[in-house]
Amino acid sequence: MNIACILLASGYGRRYGGNKLLALREGVPLYRRAFAALPPALFSPAVVTSQYGQILADAGRAGYLPIQNCHPWEGVAAGIRLGLQAAWHSDGALFAVCDQPNLTTNSIIRLLNAFSESPDRIHALSWQGKKGNPVIFPRALYPELMALTGDTGGSAVIRSHRALLTLTEVSDPAELMDVDTPEDG
Repeated sequence: MNIACILLASGYGRRYGGNKLLALREGVPLYRRAFAALPPALFSPAVVTSQYGQILADAGRAGYLPIQNCHPWEGVAAGIRLGLQAAWHSDGALFAVCDQPNLTTNSIIRLLNAFSESPDRIHALSWQGKKGNPVIFPRALYPELMALTGDTGGSAVIRSHRALLTLTEVSDPAELMDVDTPEDG
């Protein structure tokens, strides 16, 4: 079974006050922490969509397929569509963001295993029953993801298919925390 990874790294970081993906956590930029938690060898393909040249260059060196997002002002939907175009033949697509510095590969592997056991469902990491990121969507929902526009992400598709959602609990709620402001760091 081929599960793609689409790492979304195009945001402007407005709440952060700039490109937060370059912010350091324990001496490592947030985007590189995401690369470490989501090793490309686990996926087919592993894609990074970004407007930032440094992130794309590092993505290529790390084993990801780097895809330039020339329309980042459109919002998250542009990155989703670009990533899916590269992953169209996969059985499922895991969408992740780069601002979850505590995400672990162990949780990702558990999420991938859950998807492999029921590949017709949407799978998300969670804490105490509350959905978080990353999320894996089955191929059957790719057309709906491709139809997204603006700053509307996969949550809109999940709302339309709540009965398909399966949650995989993380062992530490810190894994699901994201960095939105410098104070979150």
